[in-house]
Amino acid sequence: MIRSPVRGWLAVLAVTLGIFALMTSELLPVGLLTPIGADLDVSAGTTALMVTVPGLVAAATAPLVTVATGRIDRRLVLALLIGMVGAANLASAFATSFAVVLAARFLIGISVGGFWSLAGGIALRLVPQHHVARATAVVFGGVETASVLGVPAGTLVGDLTGWRPAFAAVGVLGLISLACMIVVMPKLAPERVMTFGDLPRVFRTHAAVRAGIAMTFLVVTGHFTAYTFVRPVLRDDGVADGMISVLLLAFGVAGICGNFIAGALIARRLRETVCGISVLLAAAMAALAVTDHGGLSAAVILVIWGLGYGAVPVTLQNWILNAAPAAAEAASSLYVSMFNLSIALGALVGGLAVDAVSTTSVLWIGGVLAVLVLPLVGGARRTARPAPATASAPP
Repeated sequence: MIRSPVRGWLAVLAVTLGIFALMTSELLPVGLLTPIGADLDVSAGTTALMVTVPGLVAAATAPLVTVATGRIDRRLVLALLIGMVGAANLASAFATSFAVVLAARFLIGISVGGFWSLAGGIALRLVPQHHVARATAVVFGGVETASVLGVPAGTLVGDLTGWRPAFAAVGVLGLISLACMIVVMPKLAPERVMTFGDLPRVFRTHAAVRAGIAMTFLVVTGHFTAYTFVRPVLRDDGVADGMISVLLLAFGVAGICGNFIAGALIARRLRETVCGISVLLAAAMAALAVTDHGGLSAAVILVIWGLGYGAVPVTLQNWILNAAPAAAEAASSLYVSMFNLSIALGALVGGLAVDAVSTTSVLWIGGVLAVLVLPLVGGARRTARPAPATASAPP
């Protein structure tokens, strides 16, 4: 089968739109917890389950969805998952009880875990081998763009018209993503049928996969331990609330830049890029912890932090794919599971640290976890390298 480069890139853009809709859906409640809780008459702590549940469900279901759909056309699976995102958000928009909303958020978690597991390695089969790293960066650009544009836009819609129209808008976006995938994505029959036995096997037999999963745990847990509480940290430094919003926007823009910078580097400098991420994150967290900051110095630090974290998803995804090119879906499902579990764990660890020690303690914990990546990179017995051309050949 001859692969059309134009259609391949259109399919990459369709997957990127799907990732954007997916991550906007997962993170949207962060900016709307108060009006949702007031409307549905639940406490702030209970409303926060809208954020916790999808992360935990995604961690549990990423490998399950990948195995359960092992014999099904990947285009169909991705379309079903993104369609479920659209339906779940529309259900939330019209829900009259929090139980219905929570059930919809459960479905979002399934979609996040399954879609990301498959989409992370889909570029291998859509574009020529020498474009895989760049295409993967484009796909994961949807994650950063959701944080910078999707969530703030959804929050603005919620502030102006109510939280229900905001969820309805994201639901419609999911359905648009579904239509784009159906139109431009080619059929992608599974290259091999994955079983549950493949998950422990790929972890056990590939040292670089084990290293990549450990790096994911350290980096993502460290980031969310600290970043979840960056607003109170900045407020303690005397940064005004209005300025904090600007700083977080700068963080997000830097994250998009970091994603594409990493996409240009990882094809030849993957190990060095992982080390650079570790150093940038640790340095930024330490710098924010040691002194009081005004708006300008805090902006510089958050830009550095954003550059580092923006490079994380695409870099570690490529590490995993290069570590096990013949078992890309199994390795990716383990990666996605650990990534989402680490998000929930980081927020939990950070909350405990803030209550038991101090707000600043989360920066030191996050920085130490980031630094621990360096010996893992140095000790990896198998260096990450570009997957062979046969791994990306269509069936």
